[in-house]
Amino acid sequence: MVDAPGTSPRRGGRFPVRRLLIAAIVVVAGLVLWLLLKPGRHAGDEQFTGYVVSDDIYMSSPVGGTLTRVSVRRGQRVNAGAALFRVDPTVREAQTEQARATIAANRAQVEQQRAGLGHARADLAAAQADADRYGTEVRRLTAAQREKQGAIAQLDLDQARASYEGALRKRDAARTQLQSASAAISAAEAQVRQAEAGLTSAKRELSDLSPPAPAAGRIEDVMFKPGESVPANTPIVSIVPDGEVKVRFYVPQSRVNAYRPGRKVVIGCDGCAGGMTATVEFVANRPEYTPPVIYSVDAREKLVFLVEALPSNPRALTPGQPMDVAPDAAALPRR
Repeated sequence: MVDAPGTSPRRGGRFPVRRLLIAAIVVVAGLVLWLLLKPGRHAGDEQFTGYVVSDDIYMSSPVGGTLTRVSVRRGQRVNAGAALFRVDPTVREAQTEQARATIAANRAQVEQQRAGLGHARADLAAAQADADRYGTEVRRLTAAQREKQGAIAQLDLDQARASYEGALRKRDAARTQLQSASAAISAAEAQVRQAEAGLTSAKRELSDLSPPAPAAGRIEDVMFKPGESVPANTPIVSIVPDGEVKVRFYVPQSRVNAYRPGRKVVIGCDGCAGGMTATVEFVANRPEYTPPVIYSVDAREKLVFLVEALPSNPRALTPGQPMDVAPDAAALPRR
């Protein structure tokens, strides 16, 4: 039987639908396969995102003055004890020399007072000897007068008593002079100690004009240039010390007990070498909500605890750098 012109067989009409169904099945299967094999976090992974922070050290001079030298530049690495800068030391050097001269003068005063103390002791000894001698004479004459009335002339007895009383007055004066000499020595020695303290302070301030780096690290910033006037206690150089570089991340309250101080975690970042670890140093004792701005692949609002960990290689990290944190390397995202 011949079909009428302008019509087509039924089998030919069903064929495009079948091809569309097959194509749709292939697309869905490919999508499912891609979702299953997609790199990144899976249901069983435990991964956190955070960033690098640092507690910078700000170096300054306790004395204002002209900045004569800057020995470092931004981004430079320095070792502990390295020279950083120097403020004009002219005034402090003069104060140091003045303190040395004051010490020398006070020590000379102490020696002079000690010599006076020796004279006062000799005067006291002589006055005490005279008082003892005149006292013995008075007692002898008084005893003789009692034994025999009129045996001793009253004039001799009065003269002996007057001599004894004069010797006692000299002895008391010598004692007072000795006490004054001792007090003068104590005062002079106190002045020496005060001058020595002033010298120590002047030396310390002189050394503070060019403080060394307190720890190894990286120069974060240099705030002044040579020739500029620097106010006292104003930061001149800031340092990112290696020991103060930390990885900060947030752990959900349901997992915070697993991240106690001392635990090691694996960290990673874009362009970083593999195998880096960090040791948890601090866990906040109060929860908070996930910060609204944080380097995170998931923006979720839930109760979290701030955790800070010390990296094994702090030199390789830069403050502000986003980081991935996981309990082991397998949980880190593949790059």
